[in-house]
Amino acid sequence: SEMANPLAGEVDIWLDGHPHCAKLTLGALAGLEHELGAQSMVALVERFEQGRFSSRDVMAVLVAGLQGGGWTGGLDDLLAAEFRGGPVGAAHAAAALLARAFRIEGT
Repeated sequence: SEMANPLAGEVDIWLDGHPHCAKLTLGALAGLEHELGAQSMVALVERFEQGRFSSRDVMAVLVAGLQGGGWTGGLDDLLAAEFRGGPVGAAHAAAALLARAFRIEGT
């Protein structure tokens, strides 16, 4: 499969040794906003920018991004999978998904 295209907001996420293309589509973002109960996506993005995000934030962003890229799994599948890079890799991937979705200056 082709590698992710950062300019299209895509991030490669490796689960159990296989790459998955993740992307925060508008639908994925709307679902994420609903899932987190955040006042807005801005609050979520600010938490990531300030390094105050929780593991729940990370998992929610990753599931939304993976589903936006066509993955059919859910949170339980993600929790059961071996994530390349472990918790740090997961946090970096989630932050990259958000940064690319919003094209925040300086990221």
